Amino acid sequence: MANLTSIPLETITDTPTTLAEYSGKVLLIVNVASKCGFTPQYAGLEALFRKYSEKGLVVLGFPANDFGGQEPGTNQEIAKFCSLSYDVSFPMFAKIGVTGSSIHPLYKALIEAQPKAVSTTGKDMAADLRGYGLPVTDPPEVLWNFEKFLVGRNGEVVARFAPDTTPEDPALVAAIEAELAK
Repeated sequence: MANLTSIPLETITDTPTTLAEYSGKVLLIVNVASKCGFTPQYAGLEALFRKYSEKGLVVLGFPANDFGGQEPGTNQEIAKFCSLSYDVSFPMFAKIGVTGSSIHPLYKALIEAQPKAVSTTGKDMAADLRGYGLPVTDPPEVLWNFEKFLVGRNGEVVARFAPDTTPEDPALVAAIEAELAK
């Protein structure tokens, strides 16, 4: 598996960077979209970031337009939307591909490290998406917007949560708190 901290990235303002900037932190990496039914999760992600950032949590948002064209904007438009609509202060990155042939190396490494997402809702989200006539990716690919990867302070991917797991979900919060305690 690739070392997550060495994979080239760009911030939402097109500045080259890597995750090395966050070494020693607990990371919650989320593929986000502005026009998705899960978009209100931005509020919960921001709340997590504000509550736990001083303890070492960093939420990282990666806009992606892979599912239903739900992130059609430019990086500048996305940044403006996040700021005005959800007062997002956690780091946001340039739009990337998180599935299929355009998958970014970061997401390829995340999926390789944690091939199965845990659903805390008890629902079969893939079946729900199919029921709406939406195309569904095959595992281990990211299923939809707002899938969450938890990376420990040591840089290891320790958990992966399905898109319908909200930022307030007790299982997600417990996993974050357990990593912060290490």
